[in-house]
Amino acid sequence: MRGAIAPAAASGSSTGAGQSTVIARLVRSEDFERVLRTRTRVRSLHFAVHHLADRPSVCAKPAGRSGAAQLSTGIEGSEVHAVDDSAPERAPVAPGSLWLGAVVPKRHARRSVTRTLLKRQIRSVVAGHAASLAAGLWIVRLRAPFERATFVSAASEALKHAARAELERLLLDAARAAHAR
Repeated sequence: MRGAIAPAAASGSSTGAGQSTVIARLVRSEDFERVLRTRTRVRSLHFAVHHLADRPSVCAKPAGRSGAAQLSTGIEGSEVHAVDDSAPERAPVAPGSLWLGAVVPKRHARRSVTRTLLKRQIRSVVAGHAASLAAGLWIVRLRAPFERATFVSAASEALKHAARAELERLLLDAARAAHAR
């Protein structure tokens, strides 16, 4: 799926105009690098939010050649396209959409259960605040680990609620910062 824009599971937050905001996931490293080069919009003890008012980059594929002459199936002269060159099955992303990337490094969350929990919380909270966020590329990154002494279990309810509460406050601040500009 390299070079594609993956639709996020949590999409469909409604906006005031009767439309719904589509949240897609950032998947290309070039897009992550572009957004992370921007200033941090808002930050909290554990998280930081970056925003870039742009669309994701498009994968520039080299023009491939059709392999029709080399097929051993006996079908000659028919137009054959590689599977990767076929049109995508999903609907195109609307112009006013959000693209979300979550960065949860291993150095701050050692166990995969914890990283998955935090990414799910990030996607869930962003989906809840999508209507108030500006269109463009958004990255929420974990910038400091949660204390292991306080949150002993890798996927405890206490960790889930603490992360969610902090993300809620952070995205409210991000929405206010977006409207102040």
